[in-house]
Amino acid sequence: MSTATAHPSYLATRRGKLTLALVCAAGFLDFVDTTIVNVALPSIRDHLHFSVQSLQWILSGYLLTYGGVLLLGGRAADLLGRRRLFVAGTSLFGLSSLVGGLATSQGMLIGARLAQGLGAAMMTPAALSILTTSFHEGTDRVKAIGVWSGTVPLASALGVVLGGVLSQGPGWRWVFFVNVPVSVLVLFGAFRILPDDRRHGTWASFDAIGAIFSTAGALLLVYALVNAPSVGWGTAQTLGELGAALVLMIGFVVNERRHPNPLVPFSIFRIQGLAAADVTQVLAQAGFISMFFFITVYMQSVLGFSPIRAGLAYLPVTVCVGIAAGVSTKLLARTGTRPIIVVGTLLGAGGVYWLSRIPVHGSYLPDLLPGLAVMALGIGAVFVGVQNAANANVSADKAGLAAALITTSSMLGAALGLASLTGIATSRTAHLMAAHALAPAALTSGFHQALIGCSVFLLVAAVIAARATSSRASQIQSPELVRVPEPQAA
Repeated sequence: MSTATAHPSYLATRRGKLTLALVCAAGFLDFVDTTIVNVALPSIRDHLHFSVQSLQWILSGYLLTYGGVLLLGGRAADLLGRRRLFVAGTSLFGLSSLVGGLATSQGMLIGARLAQGLGAAMMTPAALSILTTSFHEGTDRVKAIGVWSGTVPLASALGVVLGGVLSQGPGWRWVFFVNVPVSVLVLFGAFRILPDDRRHGTWASFDAIGAIFSTAGALLLVYALVNAPSVGWGTAQTLGELGAALVLMIGFVVNERRHPNPLVPFSIFRIQGLAAADVTQVLAQAGFISMFFFITVYMQSVLGFSPIRAGLAYLPVTVCVGIAAGVSTKLLARTGTRPIIVVGTLLGAGGVYWLSRIPVHGSYLPDLLPGLAVMALGIGAVFVGVQNAANANVSADKAGLAAALITTSSMLGAALGLASLTGIATSRTAHLMAAHALAPAALTSGFHQALIGCSVFLLVAAVIAARATSSRASQIQSPELVRVPEPQAA
């Protein structure tokens, strides 16, 4: 019996289309918040009197809890039910967005961002695992994952656009308020569209020690990475934090190998293409997300763009991302994932290197638009290829974990890229300022080196992708709808 006969096209149904729209809306919410506050930071600094050092935690606080709790969130979705985690995460995300918009102090806003990241860490793996287990037939899965893959970079680019429009229009608080009505709509859709797949009794054999080790280790690692540019990479604090994170991760590995029901069964990494996709995603995100940060700062601090102008400068990026994602999804059946990822990372590296040549007295059309367009074509292709490779051949009982792994890779890559490259840019700028260079020239020189670093991350990602196994659409098997076995009584 053919796959199409065994699994009729769910995507062709009205419920299937609504399911896809719902999970993509949730993914959009989570990923748009990695960039939407970028352009609003100057306004937030002025209103709540943030110092330069504490201001970074508006960005880093979200990455910290998002990246640190993803593995636990993904496995909890598999064990407790995807809709349950999806609803809980969306509720927390919406509530913390409201608190962020109402914030009257630095601590209140940073706390709201930490809670937003925690909600996103529950939402995203649940949403992606709902997608991969809802669309069984190979072509359906490729199309659905293609739409999801296009949503991720699109959200990152549109986040900058929305951040500029909102912060210069109704005010920076609407960068957070805008999430509230969307969260309410997502919750309404979750109860109307998604089946109740809750599971009972699974906590009896839950790997609590593994959860503690993985969450604490990931939180400490991300914290060390995002805090290193402020305190210094060679300081006792940073080295101690990285060392402690390594110890926790080693403890996690030892525990997982011995536990009868591990949080992360290492057998998942034997799934074709998954490990290479995760590593590629770390490096690609380190390049792409960092590029958005440096180019946005360049436009405002060197070229003097207003927040809304800086935001609108990314509109062509969203168009190119959509085109690349659509074309890549159609090509997957013929080429497989490997050529899509390799071409995408090379395009991304070329576009970002083009941007690394930005001049002090630059302008948008000749100096920014060409590089942004090439980079956007690359990022659209990379995400389609990576998401398909990471979710191919994953069984239903591990779909949440696979989703958490690829999203954790994204967050870890973003934190790694921003931490390492911000340090490079800051060091170069400080050196030139000490030599009495003008601020715009010193800043631009720092951005040059950081953007070259972004392109190097993408080139290394291309090398790894070139050595990975390629999955074609016809090879992406339907995840077997197995029920998570009930644990035996202790």
